[in-house]
Amino acid sequence: MMQANGEVLDALRSNIHGELIEPEHAEYAAARRVWNADIDRRPAVIARCESVDDVRTAVLAATEAGLEIAVRGGAHSFPGYSVGDGALVIDLSRMNRVSVDAETRRARVEGGALLTDLDAAAQAHGLATPAGMISHTGVGGLTLGGGMGWLSRLAGLSIDNLVSAEIVVADGRILQVDDQRHPDLFWAIRGGGGNFGVVTGFEFRLHEVGPMVQFGLFFWGLDQGAAALRLMRDLVHDLPISLNAVSVAGLTTPSAPFVPPEHQFATGYALMLTGFGDPAEHDQVVQRVRSTLPPLFDLVTPMPYVALQGLLDEPNAWGSYGYDKGAYLADLTDDVIDVLTAYVPKKSSPLSVLVFYWLDGAYAQVAEEATAFGGPRTPCYFGNFIGLCPTQEMLPAERQWIRALADDLSPYTLGSGTYVNVMPEPDVSDVQDVYGAKFTRLQAVKANYDPSNVFHRNANIPPAVAPATDVPAPVATSTRTPEREEVET
Repeated sequence: MMQANGEVLDALRSNIHGELIEPEHAEYAAARRVWNADIDRRPAVIARCESVDDVRTAVLAATEAGLEIAVRGGAHSFPGYSVGDGALVIDLSRMNRVSVDAETRRARVEGGALLTDLDAAAQAHGLATPAGMISHTGVGGLTLGGGMGWLSRLAGLSIDNLVSAEIVVADGRILQVDDQRHPDLFWAIRGGGGNFGVVTGFEFRLHEVGPMVQFGLFFWGLDQGAAALRLMRDLVHDLPISLNAVSVAGLTTPSAPFVPPEHQFATGYALMLTGFGDPAEHDQVVQRVRSTLPPLFDLVTPMPYVALQGLLDEPNAWGSYGYDKGAYLADLTDDVIDVLTAYVPKKSSPLSVLVFYWLDGAYAQVAEEATAFGGPRTPCYFGNFIGLCPTQEMLPAERQWIRALADDLSPYTLGSGTYVNVMPEPDVSDVQDVYGAKFTRLQAVKANYDPSNVFHRNANIPPAVAPATDVPAPVATSTRTPEREEVET
């Protein structure tokens, strides 16, 4: 990989309004750090962009110099896609503004915003859009892969609520995309990851949510694992659409006031039940859980939606060493439960968990071909197998635990693919498995907008051998006036 030379850096300094951070910069060590502490890479230069024009300048400078591009939003990917040795990092963290139009229920979100930025701005108007469950996650990376969370039963994935986007493609054009403008690209970025350019702006549809929601956490011990998982399985099939249930296997309880002292630091099984509608509906399900299989303890309380979105921030804080995998399952069958209950006691880190999202309702009402999303649009579970360790020395054993679990669950999964946002350094065949028949179409879109595979630090989709249509040739300089398609207001 070529290193940044003085000419490239001089051109960047002359044409970018943001800050350039080079290895000798006092902030370089902090600026190259990402969420997963297992990732330790040294980029050639970090461009902290302040505008879409800055992003365009950085893209063109990198392609002119032959530098690899890494795009940094929330820096939350387990494989560390947002930083690379010898790369030019396009850091969007200063582009984090969110504006909300409460009347039209729309949010415009810059590419570097975090979920906490989006949630806070939308909740000021009693609104929200589906997103993840950890508030320091980047909106961009989460959305481009799909985006599932608490609201997915009620309103679908993040991509199902994406109305339009602004994207800088490999030849420096700044494109506005939606169902009418560049519809092929708009289809591709809804599930196709960061393969097609740097998305510098998102426009989301918002829904009435909160500001208070109903929450319940129920915990059972290791010896109750099979019974707890069967209860969770039975519960979700007739759950009111205003509720969402997330099942957690292998949760190690914290030292917290809501956990009785005798159950602190215990490993077991948990159900998180959240209600977004009538509190009476939530209470009915709470009573059903308590009467069917009394938990060792529970916590049932109303809480602000923004607090719900930050509930898992602390156990997923920056600085842990991580590895994850995932799979779709038709159900928590008895065979699946046997595998889970055999593996949960074998984990070595208190931070590691197996999280199962039940996906139905609005999620399953979107047509398979409507977006590039690789998962099945039928009611199912998505299991996210998360290995997190407080020290690097613990990670190899936890990584092997995750891999072995995934292998033993494979006979019961839906197809051979997984969720693109939880793929640890996949090869092309792994990515092809995710998208199935959509893969060829994605390759054609890639060839149209990134024929040289400039944006490859991701779950990469290589371009088709020849572009499907003629596109302008890449420019040879980073100083020309940008080709821009203004957002209509």
